[in-house]
Amino acid sequence: MIYAENILLCIAMPLVATLLFLQSSAKRFVFSFLIGMMVCLLSAYIGGFLEVASGMSKEDVAIFLSPVTEEAMKFLPILLYLFLFEPDEECLLLTSAGIGAGFATFENCCYLLMGAKSLPYMLVRGAAVGIMHLVSMVALTLGLNLLRYYKMVRFSGILGALSLAMTFHGLYNLLVSVDGIPSYIGYAMPVLCALLLPRQFKRFKEFTRE
Repeated sequence: MIYAENILLCIAMPLVATLLFLQSSAKRFVFSFLIGMMVCLLSAYIGGFLEVASGMSKEDVAIFLSPVTEEAMKFLPILLYLFLFEPDEECLLLTSAGIGAGFATFENCCYLLMGAKSLPYMLVRGAAVGIMHLVSMVALTLGLNLLRYYKMVRFSGILGALSLAMTFHGLYNLLVSVDGIPSYIGYAMPVLCALLLPRQFKRFKEFTRE
């Protein structure tokens, strides 16, 4: 068993135990958090395979392939949940937030244990990479809710929402790969989006009540 799987087990087992004592939305969030961590591990497997198969460098894989792979993998559980159970807007948002948070947490834990980093660097990474995965999932869910409200949840609409999430992720990876001002802009993007999205979701709820 590889190291990443050991990390997954150590984090997941206490969370699995909490499912016995939680109810309703709290249980849904914890369960989706666990799914997010498993999706992160599967995405790492796929990314490693694509890196070897394509012969691309780690940096090129991170910019061109990882955004597509990771966003698609995070999106699949949401899509299945949407079509199988038809949840309301709040439940869909909660599930997507759990998956995004689980993905980001597991990725940060693995990155941290790969080698000790300075506290300022890890604070920046936690406030940028971690939030980026959460923001992309929440924004994707907001798009799906809009599509569903206008009864446009079709292949083209779903593909468009997913493409936006992939573009945001890819743009972030591209910016932070360059030292200096571009990396600062990249680090600031998820934080700014995280501050704006709650307001947008509130406006969407007010709009649907009209």
